[in-house]
Amino acid sequence: MRSLVKLSVLLLLVAFVSACGVNPEDVEAPEVNVNDSASGKGSQVSTLERAQQEGVIRVGFANERPYAYATESGELTGLNVEIARRVFQELGIDEMEGSLSQFGSLIPGLQAGRFDVITAGMYITPERCQEVLFAEPEYSIGEALAVQAGNPHHLTSYEDIVANPEVKVGIMTGAIEHQYLVAMGIDENQIHNVEDNPSAVEALKAGRVDAITMTGPSLREAMDMFGDDSVEIVEDFTQPVIDGESVRGYGSAAFRKGDEDFVQAYNEVLAQLKESGELLEIYKQFGFTEDELPGEMTTEQLCHR
Repeated sequence: MRSLVKLSVLLLLVAFVSACGVNPEDVEAPEVNVNDSASGKGSQVSTLERAQQEGVIRVGFANERPYAYATESGELTGLNVEIARRVFQELGIDEMEGSLSQFGSLIPGLQAGRFDVITAGMYITPERCQEVLFAEPEYSIGEALAVQAGNPHHLTSYEDIVANPEVKVGIMTGAIEHQYLVAMGIDENQIHNVEDNPSAVEALKAGRVDAITMTGPSLREAMDMFGDDSVEIVEDFTQPVIDGESVRGYGSAAFRKGDEDFVQAYNEVLAQLKESGELLEIYKQFGFTEDELPGEMTTEQLCHR
């Protein structure tokens, strides 16, 4: 049975401090001890071993459909969540506890020990590889753009945004799109950061931005949530080209530095899912096809692009 996102402890803490007349924002969250092996201190119990002993793994996610999100009933699901769930099951870890976070806070949260793995479909980039360990790629995807109905600014590429400094584009805080936009020459003043993808659609509908950009599946999911004909996806969008290469992102699970044994075990099971075709079956549950398979690309290559 899929695990529920567990908020009970947090709710009890908030209730307690409120009853005492203390602002919850003034109370520091308790420090979570990251196991010593992941911190380089030589503990006898690694993150993987502890999770196997307890049968539970704590995962961080950013509520981004279709990669990782909580349903209305509090059920944790999504493409990368379900891939991770199968891998963990094969490793003897049957339960996942989800910790909701803003995307830009996922890596700091992992490093602080608030959870043990990021299962948000995070893109593998050289910058992020300096901070975390990535498993091998689980999927590959391109970018997409949405605008107000009728596309009044005639935007079909990032270059069109560069050419019109009056255009403002919305993105999710901490997302890879910020790096893409800046690399293409878009001014920081044109970039509007929002908490999550639904918030980006709301900003577009309200006219606070002229366009929003994110991965294709994320944009379709976010737009479908609203079903509003005042905004539309740009069907003839041209994929950005940076340093002579067409942008295509590769995402996977992320682990703390020091958890190499966990990454190795995860990769071994992930390779079996790819070979057996089970990975593609999980894809289909979330509207992905074999076109999104990562092919022969490796994390080593992506970390040294």
